[in-house]
Amino acid sequence: MGVGVLRVGSALPDPPFELDQGSETVGFDPAVMAEVAARLRRTFVQVRYEADDFDGIFAGLDRGDYDVVASGATITEHRRTLARFCRPYVRSGQSLVVDRQLHPDVRGVDDLAGLTLGVQRGNTSEPVADGLARDGRIAGVRRYAYRDILTALDDLAAGTIDAFMKLEPVMRALTRDRPTLAVVQAGITHEDLGVAVRSDDTALADDVDRALDALRADGTLERLGREWLGTDVPGSTTAVVR
Repeated sequence: MGVGVLRVGSALPDPPFELDQGSETVGFDPAVMAEVAARLRRTFVQVRYEADDFDGIFAGLDRGDYDVVASGATITEHRRTLARFCRPYVRSGQSLVVDRQLHPDVRGVDDLAGLTLGVQRGNTSEPVADGLARDGRIAGVRRYAYRDILTALDDLAAGTIDAFMKLEPVMRALTRDRPTLAVVQAGITHEDLGVAVRSDDTALADDVDRALDALRADGTLERLGREWLGTDVPGSTTAVVR
């Protein structure tokens, strides 16, 4: 890690966790990690990760392309083999989105028989969709490159796919300006999200954990959750982990 610098890898676009706003990257993760960097007396530097498969972001971490990954990343057993995770900072879950004009009767995963479900490669929605396919509860799974989330939503509105699955806050953000698309089910899964460091970097993991604990203690983490993730919105299944 460069002296005085904290390089943070994030996959874009993934609002409200990270999104482009003019020449800046903003969102929950940049806001949180800028606060973490300040508490570590380091300068926050955003590093973009753009590829087909989200899990490739951890290979970049291992190569030293960045010091930490903060990208709305769910902590899974598989990912624990790729990186060391700090204590969870957000709890959320998968949500289901449909075009209500095309599929007015779909209210959840139990209504997807004969339909095609879209997911992103490497996203934690992918094994959920695969399980639904194995059980015969959907007709099939269409996989999109991680960076092609907007293409997937275009396909959803066009009827090329019938439904799409991803974490609730992201789907609420991306459907806000698409009036025919709606989140019809949330809380499909229960997932802990966390910041990741290289597997052998216990010192940085400890530093980040201490900084996050300070953000919990002074209310900053909760405030940023309300501001960016809508944790105070009625019906939200997303919350910061205190």
